Amino acid sequence: MENVHRSLAVSLGFFFLVGAASIGFLALKMGDVRLLDDGRYPLNAAFVSASGLRVGAHVEVAGVRVGHVTSIKLEDASALARVTLRISREVAVTDEAMASIRTAGIIGDKFVTIAPGASNVVLEPGDEIADTEPSVNLEALLAKYVFESEGR
Repeated sequence: MENVHRSLAVSLGFFFLVGAASIGFLALKMGDVRLLDDGRYPLNAAFVSASGLRVGAHVEVAGVRVGHVTSIKLEDASALARVTLRISREVAVTDEAMASIRTAGIIGDKFVTIAPGASNVVLEPGDEIADTEPSVNLEALLAKYVFESEGR
């Protein structure tokens, strides 16, 4: 009888450890906590508008995914949207690069695209991409077109 209780206790203990490890792993993944180096470095970009852009959106260079958006915050002093990107270390972004917010398709998800510049000066981790372009507001363009054509 004592062996049954002991094997039950061992089984429950094992189940508890596996469950706790699983919950810990999920908490780290969902919180985007990096315990080990992920091979990416941070860059910042300030946009007049980051409307529709979400944390986790991908970053492209020449149509190839090279990173993702990690945070979007409003700067109090300038009223600009500060977007933090994590870019693959294999990609060198220069100080003349331009970051733009684009839409996948007509009504798809927003993402950031980086057009490389001609400079040889490579941005360091934590630097800012100086030249930015917000996404085109399709609703504003349609409204402008509709109201202009009604006025004729």
